[in-house]
Amino acid sequence: MLSLVASPPQELQHLNMDTDDKKRAGNLKFRLQCRSSQAATTEGICYEEISQWSQSLEGLLSSKYGMKIFQAFLKSEFSDENIDFWLVCEDYKKIKSSFRMSSRAKKIFKRYIQAEAPREINIDHKTREMIRRNMKAPTTVCFDDARRIVYGLMERDSYPRFLRSDIFQALLDSTSESIKM
Repeated sequence: MLSLVASPPQELQHLNMDTDDKKRAGNLKFRLQCRSSQAATTEGICYEEISQWSQSLEGLLSSKYGMKIFQAFLKSEFSDENIDFWLVCEDYKKIKSSFRMSSRAKKIFKRYIQAEAPREINIDHKTREMIRRNMKAPTTVCFDDARRIVYGLMERDSYPRFLRSDIFQALLDSTSESIKM
């Protein structure tokens, strides 16, 4: 029977770390390692689930725990605007009310799309302008092109960095060690 590692939701409640990026990354790695040493007595993630995260970004994002750990990793690198935008768009597509859709679309545009936005994502001018025009009558698909661009950026850049990160490797190693025991 497989041993389990620490439950990420408990772990991730404490991820409001200092702004010093080295301290942030170090703290997260340290806490994951400390928590994983309690594997025999704590419910959480098994090795199979963690190893599946390395198969695809889609697999990682479809896991509740994988998503939270990936978000924490991106936050530790000060590059979490893409995942935040992608998640906001996922929620946006579920809105049924046209009034709420219009209001939310404007907020998303101001926060992520417009030039010099507080959490500006990296998209081309053509896509940005198309979305700006779509703000006159927002639909469930008005952010889809930007969403695809951001997903591609995460898939080509952030996700491979996550897989090579000390955080992911420590988590993977700690669960594989608990299997050997």
